[in-house]
Amino acid sequence: MPVQCVVLAGGLGTRMRHFTERLPKALIPVNGVPFVSHQLAWLAGQGLEEVVYSIGYRGEMIRSYVGDGSAWGMRVEYLEDGPTLLGTAGAIRRGLELGLVESPFLVLYGDAYLPIEYRPVVEAFSAAGLPALMTVYRNADAWAPSNAVFDEHLVRLYDKRPEHRSPEMSYIDYGLSVLTAGPIEEAVEPGRPADLSDVFHGLSVEGRLAGYEVSQRFFEVGSSAGLADLERALTAADAGNGIS
Repeated sequence: MPVQCVVLAGGLGTRMRHFTERLPKALIPVNGVPFVSHQLAWLAGQGLEEVVYSIGYRGEMIRSYVGDGSAWGMRVEYLEDGPTLLGTAGAIRRGLELGLVESPFLVLYGDAYLPIEYRPVVEAFSAAGLPALMTVYRNADAWAPSNAVFDEHLVRLYDKRPEHRSPEMSYIDYGLSVLTAGPIEEAVEPGRPADLSDVFHGLSVEGRLAGYEVSQRFFEVGSSAGLADLERALTAADAGNGIS
């Protein structure tokens, strides 16, 4: 069963340049508190004890703020891209080689706030008997362009490329996945840039990508609208009205 969560926090955050000219996305203030603090608090509340932050752009600022994770009751380690940007899958490949990432592991986008229970996701992965599982949300283009075909616990097609969108795609990658080392080692050459979305696409067309449907919408800080939605949701939760 996964004991680690790899958080992909190395992106440039180009849609939020008014913040990210000076900060990484993980440190964008959300109701006056850096986003990463909200994210780690939720992860800790789900019982996770170990996080590996994959960092790149202004990653030293994330390391300085988060430290060893003890402020959240967690152990945090860091996986740095180095001079060659490796992309999301390339970075995970390097983490596996260095022994920082242990298979199987959870993967979470660094700008995502996902108010769901993580244990059922892990249990679904264990029951599926497949090398990877992706959480999906029936989006129908409501929050972002849909990119997945999901049916009967299996993601039958996943493709983020706009030119490959299909009318059958009514689901979207929710932002939390479970992976084993195998798909990364099969698809990604050591030291070469690679994107995790390509790994997931390959698994989906091979029938090896399990799916788990969630009903709670996702939140993110990758856009101004997303940031505003999250701030409203957290304010409502603090007032005892929950997140919706």
